[in-house]
Amino acid sequence: MAEFQSKVSTWTSSPAQGARASVSTLHTDLGFVRSRLRVFMLLQLVLGLLVWALIADTWYHLYPAYGWVMFVAVFFWLVTIVLFTLYLFQLHMKLYKVPWSLVLMIFNVIAAVLYVTAFIACSAAVDLTSLKGMQPYNQRMQCVIITSR
Repeated sequence: MAEFQSKVSTWTSSPAQGARASVSTLHTDLGFVRSRLRVFMLLQLVLGLLVWALIADTWYHLYPAYGWVMFVAVFFWLVTIVLFTLYLFQLHMKLYKVPWSLVLMIFNVIAAVLYVTAFIACSAAVDLTSLKGMQPYNQRMQCVIITSR
């Protein structure tokens, strides 16, 4: 028994010491901050928010095609925020087995295809002469021009 105790060494630590060593702080990636990818992602965020805001300000519930445009705009806006955050705080490096350049390429191709379908659906749903349930647009415009004279 004495031989066993001399060969075995025990070492204990408090949970606070182990937890402190495993916690890492978030650092911003300065290379990403200066990159073209950041500029394009910010542009995508701004334009996506613009589409989202403009469609949300209309009566999009009257036109099913506008609902599709709203879905595409909001969905890709949120996914872009997630990807932007992943790259800004270098969180993509913790998932090193994921081919991030391929993920970004697939994301942008799918976004482009769905934005084109949303554009086609939106343009097909627009009636140039009137809004649903209202006076024809041209007649309302003529009334404005006549009354302003």
